[in-house]
Amino acid sequence: ADTLNVSRITARKALDCLAELGLIRRSRGSGTFITPRLNQSLTRLVSFTELLTQRGFTPSSQWLERKLATPNAEESMRLGLGADAQVARLKRLRLADEVVMAVEDSCLPVSVLPDPQSVETSLYAVLEASGKSMARALQHVTAINADAELAVLAEVPEGQALLKITRLGYLADGTPAELTVTYCRTDYYDFMVELTR
Repeated sequence: ADTLNVSRITARKALDCLAELGLIRRSRGSGTFITPRLNQSLTRLVSFTELLTQRGFTPSSQWLERKLATPNAEESMRLGLGADAQVARLKRLRLADEVVMAVEDSCLPVSVLPDPQSVETSLYAVLEASGKSMARALQHVTAINADAELAVLAEVPEGQALLKITRLGYLADGTPAELTVTYCRTDYYDFMVELTR
């Protein structure tokens, strides 16, 4: 109010409007903060960590699961795995400046990621360091409504719309190597595709 030479009432109304638009968030006892918002291209393969860092946010993960497991039927089919295969399973909340942006569930063959505990922040950085980078990926984007469990994890009301992104990543030799399902909060995510004619 002092900087802009407006009344406190005007400043408060402006902040109320910004909060209604989702541009800021209020945290009781902590203050008012700019809402992290990602505008992600759908044509470029980029890690969540890299995307957030480029936008000036601090990425982090809250781990729900990091273990070796037996793949389910869909994972075996999509990743071309045999009956006796094992996978690294990673499930986490993806945060930007301590705000939950997405719930992510990844499955990779142990030949690609033998130690799931090695992933602290960026899965793609770990894969790159081991020479197993994703060269390309196919993504399928759909809208879903959050069930009770997903709503709690994403910190949204039950039934709220989320974007479900299913990514199948491939190594340079064409081997399927990553199946990731990410549930993105629609109040924080925008996706952009450039179309040409």
